[in-house]
Amino acid sequence: MQITTFRTDGLGDSTYLLTHDGGGVVVDPQRDVERFERSVLDAGIRLTHVLETHIHNDYVSGGRDLAHRTGARLVLPAAAGAAFDHLPAFHNEGLPGGSVVIRPLHTPGHTPEHMSYVILLDGEIVAVFSGGSLLVGSAGRPDLLGADRARQLARLQYLSVHRLAELPDETGLYPTHGEGSFCTASGAGRSVSTIGMERRTNPVLAYPDADAFVEGQLAGLQPFPAYYAHMGPINLMGPEPLASPELDVLDPSDLPDDAGLVDIRPRAAYAAGHIPGSLGLEMSDQVAVWAGWLLPFDTPVVLVAEPGQDVEEVARQFGRIGFDSVLGVVYGVSGWTQAGGSLASFETRTTGELAEAMMAGEDLQLLDVRSPGEWEAGHLEGSVHRYVPQLKEGLPDGLDRSDSVWVTCGSGYRAFVASAFLEAAGMRPVVVTPGGVPDVAERLSRLTA
Repeated sequence: MQITTFRTDGLGDSTYLLTHDGGGVVVDPQRDVERFERSVLDAGIRLTHVLETHIHNDYVSGGRDLAHRTGARLVLPAAAGAAFDHLPAFHNEGLPGGSVVIRPLHTPGHTPEHMSYVILLDGEIVAVFSGGSLLVGSAGRPDLLGADRARQLARLQYLSVHRLAELPDETGLYPTHGEGSFCTASGAGRSVSTIGMERRTNPVLAYPDADAFVEGQLAGLQPFPAYYAHMGPINLMGPEPLASPELDVLDPSDLPDDAGLVDIRPRAAYAAGHIPGSLGLEMSDQVAVWAGWLLPFDTPVVLVAEPGQDVEEVARQFGRIGFDSVLGVVYGVSGWTQAGGSLASFETRTTGELAEAMMAGEDLQLLDVRSPGEWEAGHLEGSVHRYVPQLKEGLPDGLDRSDSVWVTCGSGYRAFVASAFLEAAGMRPVVVTPGGVPDVAERLSRLTA
């Protein structure tokens, strides 16, 4: 038996392909299914089942499409209530697969219908696909369906993670959510583990009772992307296949008025000159995650890029989260200015320059746009806080709009994102990059030693 992991680091998720004796099973495929289908073909196997552990809140599922392409049976938790054809998985009712048996295990908590899948080979338990239940070093968060349901779902999660912890020590643990996923209740490990390792090291299994577990899980929760609210309904009603990521090259003088402009060029290029109102999201594996948080759901998107950047990958990222209207790409901003458009720009400063300015007692306005958890863990004296997504709702009190404001985060990435909201409010951002608050704090500590 072999299990292949497909990581999608931008979402912090994994999809799995289990192969054995000419057959195969895919678990929690994302919407860009060609990569899974290609691996199945390369392995020369017949895909028998596509398993979904739960109705996903962080991406559009590719399970329905992959099952249709390959002739496999699509398996969903029986309680999901999906509005399209599938094989319902009932608790402890095995799904035969030759010498491999798939045993669904009801593990509610991350979602009410959540199902883990225990894998038996020749009658012996060898692995479990735990979805958003027991994770490496963590557990799936219980609040994605609303704060009013979070406490009871957390209590169910306590029972579920301990149900999984009763499996044999050598059982391989293969969760869907991992490091980088907003679906985790706290810092999750990167990839896979074993039940024995998690029983010894996972803090969610160390709470003395359910009450302590619930309080611990709810206490550390951080905000999650706004687009999550749309994923469950799409996945319940039947996701459509992902469209081709090929993009048209657009005329900068004729951009749709309702389009969100997402500038994926390097930070220095964006700072030097960008189309007013565009979001500065330097090319990374999280472009769509941040855009999906900051733009109204399924806003038509136009990319601003440099020649040679992989715009089709960015379009694929958007498709994974249900943004199906990526209209095209504009290369550079020279065409915009040639058509009579003006550019916005701002200054950048290093973390060392910020530390030296603070040491010199300069009267600075300093905005920290990190997450609430990062802010609470430590921040620079005199700074004010507003998490990047919350800037959509307005700027924090106490900022003088007639003066410039230094913007910092952890690495510089989110500070660039924040600059668009500050510019829209009539302020002059000074973005600190590369690095951020931890680097400034360390520099200040050395300067005062």
